[in-house]
Amino acid sequence: MGESWTEEEVPDQTGRVVVITGANTGLGFENARALAARGAVVVLACRDIEAGKQAAACIGGTAGAATGADNSKKRPAAETPRVVRLDLGSLASIREAVDEIGAAYDRIDLLINNAGVMMVPLRRTADGFEQQLGVNHLGHFAFTGLLLPRLADQPGARVVTVSSGAHHNGRIDFGDLPADRGYRRYQRYCQSKLANLMFTFELQRRLAAGGAQAVALAAHPGMARTELFRNMPPGARAFCRVELLRIGQDAAMGALPTLRAAADPAARGGEYYGPGGRGENKGYPRLVPANDRAHDEQAQLRLWQESERLTGVTFPLPSR
Repeated sequence: MGESWTEEEVPDQTGRVVVITGANTGLGFENARALAARGAVVVLACRDIEAGKQAAACIGGTAGAATGADNSKKRPAAETPRVVRLDLGSLASIREAVDEIGAAYDRIDLLINNAGVMMVPLRRTADGFEQQLGVNHLGHFAFTGLLLPRLADQPGARVVTVSSGAHHNGRIDFGDLPADRGYRRYQRYCQSKLANLMFTFELQRRLAAGGAQAVALAAHPGMARTELFRNMPPGARAFCRVELLRIGQDAAMGALPTLRAAADPAARGGEYYGPGGRGENKGYPRLVPANDRAHDEQAQLRLWQESERLTGVTFPLPSR
C-alpha cells in the first residue's frame, strides 16, 4: 500500500466486532462509518447516549462503499451500530459499559480509543483525576484493561489509541499527576497525549511477551477540523480556526491514520500513524515517529504502575 492510502483500501470487515469510544462525532464517527460500511459490527461507546443514537441512525442503512474497480457494485447497507453509554471520566461508568458490551459479545476484534478532551479548564473526573489525563489516558487504560480478556486471544485483534502531534511537547509530571500544584491547559493536554503513546508501546510489549494474538498501535489525526477545539480559551480557539482552514484537513481525512492503524493488513504492533504532509498536519496516512520520551521504557513502566494504582485495573498480561 502506497503513500496515498485511502478508505477504499479498507478490506472486508464482515463479522468483526469493533468498539469505538467517542464515536458520535468527528474522527470516531468517520471511523465507525467506514468500518460499518465494510461489514463490521460497530459499537459506539459515547458519553451522550442521544447523540450516539443519532450517529448510529445516520450510519445504519447507508449504502456501503464501492468494491473494486467497478463502482457500480455496492456493498450491502451498513448495519445500525449498537450504542453503549460510556463516561471515561467515571470508573463506575466504564465498568458498566464493559459489562454491557460483554453481555452482548463474547469477543472484540478491534478497540479504537478515540474519545478525548482538549485544553479544558481545570476539572476533576468523578474519581478525582485531572480531567485531561483522566479521560484521555486513565479512562482508556481502564476500559482497555477490562475489555482485554475479550480481545487478547482473537486472531488479528487490535487496540488503536489516538494520540496527537502535541505529544512532542509533553512531559509526564509524576510528581503532580493530579495537578494540585498548578494547571496549564496545553501542558496537561500534551501530557495526556504523550501518555497515550507510552501506554500503546508498553501494551504492545506486554501483549507480545504474553503471546497474545492482539496487537497495539497508535495514530494521530494532524490538524483535523473537529469539535475537539471547543474548550479552548476564545483567543486560542479563534487562532486555531484560522490555522485549521490554512493547514488543516476535514474529519474524514483526519480519521485516515486511525483507520489505517485499525484495518491495514500490513500494519504491525507498536506502529504509529499520522498524516504524511508537511509538519504531519494533513495528508494521507503513513508511519510517523514518536519522540524519545514516548519510547522511554522506564517511564512507560512507571506510568503503567501509576495507572494501575489510580484506576484499580490490572491487565491479564505478563508484568515486567
